[in-house]
Amino acid sequence: MSFDPLSRYYEIEDAVYKAPDGRMVPYKRRRFVPPPEAHQPLAVERVASSDRLDLIAARTLGDPEQYWRICDANRALDPADLEEPERRLTIPLPTR
Repeated sequence: MSFDPLSRYYEIEDAVYKAPDGRMVPYKRRRFVPPPEAHQPLAVERVASSDRLDLIAARTLGDPEQYWRICDANRALDPADLEEPERRLTIPLPTR
């Protein structure tokens, strides 16, 4: 399986499951979210009332699809959890 180098799944190991009928099913192993302390902070951003996480990622990281980095750095599984106005978000320095 191939993912874009900027994908959160890019570095995750590939695996193959052998189904009971003999089919080989490729999949990615489980991704464990690194603890927030593992992220080097780039900035702290205050959420505006009209903000969405993809807009914040575009503004701060230059790519709206990198919203997952902000989720990881702020311990959120759902981006909507971070879109509360006035909330302060840690924007992590991209590692790759």
